[in-house]
Amino acid sequence: MPEFLSTQLAGTSLWAWIVFTAIVIGMLAVDLLVFNRKAHVSGWKEALAWSIVWIGLAVLFGIGMYFSKRREDAIDFATAYLVEKSLSVDNLFIFLVIFRYFAVPTIYQHRVLFWGILGALMMRAIMIGAGVGLLQHFQWLIYVFGAILIFTGAKMLFSRDDSYEPSKTLAYRLTRKLVPMTEEFREERFFVVENGRRLATPLFLVLVILEATDLVFAVDSIPACLAISQDAFVVYTSNIFAILGLRALFFLLAGVMRELRFLKPALSIVLVFIGGKMIVEKLGDKVEWLSSIHISSEMSLCIVGGILFVAVAASLLLPAKEEAEGPRATGEVATLDHPPAPPVIEDKP
Repeated sequence: MPEFLSTQLAGTSLWAWIVFTAIVIGMLAVDLLVFNRKAHVSGWKEALAWSIVWIGLAVLFGIGMYFSKRREDAIDFATAYLVEKSLSVDNLFIFLVIFRYFAVPTIYQHRVLFWGILGALMMRAIMIGAGVGLLQHFQWLIYVFGAILIFTGAKMLFSRDDSYEPSKTLAYRLTRKLVPMTEEFREERFFVVENGRRLATPLFLVLVILEATDLVFAVDSIPACLAISQDAFVVYTSNIFAILGLRALFFLLAGVMRELRFLKPALSIVLVFIGGKMIVEKLGDKVEWLSSIHISSEMSLCIVGGILFVAVAASLLLPAKEEAEGPRATGEVATLDHPPAPPVIEDKP
C-alpha cells in the first residue's frame, strides 16, 4: 500500500472507510431516487424529518465510535461535527442570498443543493486527505493553520453576509465568459440543446457559484477540524455528516436565519479559540512554560458547545428590533443580463 494512503488509514481499518462510504452512497441514493425523484417544494415538516435523520445518524455514529474503544476520537468527532455544523448554518445565509439573487424558484432549489452537496463531499475528501498528509509530514503547517483560523475568526466578526453579490465573484465571471448559456431557466435542467447548440442554463451557473462558495468555506472549516483532530477518519466523517444534513437544514432554517444574530460573533470566538489552542499546544513542545497549558478534548467540546449554546439562546431571547421591510424576492425568473438586486433575506408569509 502506498505510504500516503497508509498514513490516511492509520488508526482506522480499511473496512471502516468502506462501510462508511457505502452508507453515505446508499443514503444519497435513497434521497435522490426514492424521496426526491420529482422536483417539489420541500416543506418544513419534510425538512425537519430529514434533519432529525441526519443528526440522529451522526449521534449514533459518535456513540458507536465511543463504545468501540475510541473514546477520545468520539469526543473529537462530536466537537468537529458541532463546529462544522455551526459554520454550515452561518454559510446557509450566503446560499439563500444566491438563490434570491438569481430568483431561483423554490421547487428547483432542492436539486441544486443536492448536486452542490455531492460536489462538496468530493472536494472535502480531497482537501482533508491533503491536509492530514501535509500536517503529518510538515508539522510547521500547524502554525499556518492556526493563524488562518485566528485571522478568519477576526475577519468574520466584522464581515456582512448581506453585502455579498454573486455577480462580482470570479466563478460568475468565468462561467459567463467560458460557457454558452441561456438567459432564462429551463425548468430544473442544467443543460439544454437549442438550435443544435448545447447550452448551460442559469441553474448551472447557480450550481457553480454554490460549489465555489463551499470551496471558500472549506478553507476555513477544514483547518478548524484539523485543529481538533488530525485523524483523517474523524475529520472526514464529521465533515460529511455535517454536510449531508445541510440541504434539509437550509429548508428548515431559511425563514429564521437572520434571527440567529449572535451566531456569527460566537463562531468567530470559536475559530480564534481553536486556532489559538492549536498554536499553543504546538509551541508547548518547544516552550517549557507553555507545556503546562493543556485543554483536553472533553474541555474543548464543553467550551465550543457552551459558546454556541449561549449564542443561540441569546439570539432567541434577545431578538433584534424589526427593521423596515425592503423589496421581497418574487420568485419570478430573472435574466442573467438583468439580475434582480440583492433582496432582503426573508420568506414570504
